[in-house]
Amino acid sequence: MAKKAVFKMSDYVVYPTHGVGKIINEETQSIGEIQLRVFVIDFEKDKMTLRVPVNRAEAAGLRHISSVEEIVKAFDTLKGRAKKSRGMWSRRAQEYEAKINSGDLISIAEVVRDLHRNVDHAERSYSERIIYESALGRLVGELAAVRSIDSKAAEVELLQVLKAQAA
Repeated sequence: MAKKAVFKMSDYVVYPTHGVGKIINEETQSIGEIQLRVFVIDFEKDKMTLRVPVNRAEAAGLRHISSVEEIVKAFDTLKGRAKKSRGMWSRRAQEYEAKINSGDLISIAEVVRDLHRNVDHAERSYSERIIYESALGRLVGELAAVRSIDSKAAEVELLQVLKAQAA
């Protein structure tokens, strides 16, 4: 049986559909007769606060930010060969969205790697650009939290890896 994750105040965490946030409080909320313990998670970039029930945190996909080793694996993924686009864009877009919303760092890195090659093409669709930027933003947020650097520095580092791969 997997060890239950322990979350505490000031932890940076990843919520699959929102990315990196910080637990700023743990509080009890009353819903009718029921008392519910919740983590209060601040997503500063999105100016959003989310409350996740403590007893459902893992089931909801809440996880600690990645380790340095996982970041290295994500960088290796970025350096890998991009998958050739086959099939209809709408189906691939759904697959990319699912990977981003899974919260899995490697899956998100795959989306960035696969869509980066068209980053400067004028014929690139609006939806492709939005999906790429969403995946890149998630990757940047996690790298910044793991390395304790600001988002701009994290983005510069990721783009350097991608440009080196393209060269």
